[in-house]
Amino acid sequence: MKLYLVSLGCSKNKVDSEMILGSLGKDTILVDDPKIADLILVNTCAFIESAKKEAIDTILEMSDYKGDNSKLIVCGCLSQRYKDELINLLPEVDRFITIDEYPKVNKIISDVMNSRFILDGKFNSISRVNTEPNYMRYIKISDGCLNRCAFCAIPLIRGKLKSREIADIVDEVKKCVNEGAYEINLISQDTTKYGYDLTKRLMLVELLKELVKIPGDFKIRLLYLYPEVVTDELIDFIKNNDKMMHYFDIPIQHSEDKILKAMYRRSNKELIVNLFKKIRTLIPDAIIRTTLIVGFPYEEEEDVDNLIDFIKDIKFDRLGAFTFSLEEGTKACEYPNIISEDTKNRRYERVMDTQREIALKLNQDKLNTVMNDCFIIGYDEESYMYLARSYAYAPDDIDGVIYVASIKELYLGQRVNVKILDCDEYSLTGELVE
Repeated sequence: MKLYLVSLGCSKNKVDSEMILGSLGKDTILVDDPKIADLILVNTCAFIESAKKEAIDTILEMSDYKGDNSKLIVCGCLSQRYKDELINLLPEVDRFITIDEYPKVNKIISDVMNSRFILDGKFNSISRVNTEPNYMRYIKISDGCLNRCAFCAIPLIRGKLKSREIADIVDEVKKCVNEGAYEINLISQDTTKYGYDLTKRLMLVELLKELVKIPGDFKIRLLYLYPEVVTDELIDFIKNNDKMMHYFDIPIQHSEDKILKAMYRRSNKELIVNLFKKIRTLIPDAIIRTTLIVGFPYEEEEDVDNLIDFIKDIKFDRLGAFTFSLEEGTKACEYPNIISEDTKNRRYERVMDTQREIALKLNQDKLNTVMNDCFIIGYDEESYMYLARSYAYAPDDIDGVIYVASIKELYLGQRVNVKILDCDEYSLTGELVE
């Protein structure tokens, strides 16, 4: 079966797409042209309004490629949340598959395709078909979320926290390392709460202790950590273990206590400030990344002023921001004081202008230094330079890249040392150092 796949949204969704591919069996072939596909599969995101719009636009675009004998199937978060409405709204789609139906996804697709193909794989992490370069993997350690942030629809879509067993994760990571993966990225909706649903205690460090025992040359990056459960034990483990990348992705959403309280966040400004200062003191080369929401109900100009002062004080290595998007079914729908889009956008630009200045200064401080253990991720035809990342750059196209000049031919995944010679706010440029 020729399959054309579109996977929208986050890396967690991409893992689901890869597990679906694995469930279809070895006779399914990925193609890069939807016009020749027997099946077009769109895995959707529905996190915020813009993601829903992108999903609908993509579905409509893909429907134009359907032939007389091909099918269009839509799965993912949009299907999970709006399946009944979508059936009437988008008759072009042959089947909407919810997340709850994933364990039997191959049977569903087989029925849609009228059993023209043998779809005999299994929906699990070991059978998953990797679509990323061999040097890196995403490993989803849990799904769902126990938090009930006032702005977030994820628990309404993905449900409560559901952690995988440690042994299951260890088996998957072993497989990835044996296949040559150097960068292992652990992901979930809330990585820090891993295992709480299984034992009523935080088990992330226990999981990491088992993963670092795996033989091989690889590193582990943690993504999506909640500040109130980034424990001293976790910080110490990251500091003292060579297989842990010194990278802290900690979305805080805001700095001001009144906004955090309205958001139903469990942290406060003092906790957040102390946490970041502790990380920087104990691990001086730590990269700290965060995300913020501006324009949340009750936010005033003074709150944004204070947020900007906070950003200047912390000096985040990486910072992204969103304008608040009202999602039906969330607590924020009950709030008054909805802020205009123009005001949201103006506040967003203030925040990002501040971060751009900080990011440029941080990158300028790296000029004429050598960055070790960078790994090659591609080649840029326009600049005639290789593209690289180091532990300081996550693989989700948010953090930027390192441009590397080299007269030697380099290969994907090759680890190199780079002398930094130039920079902008998001990227570094350097040359290969032998």
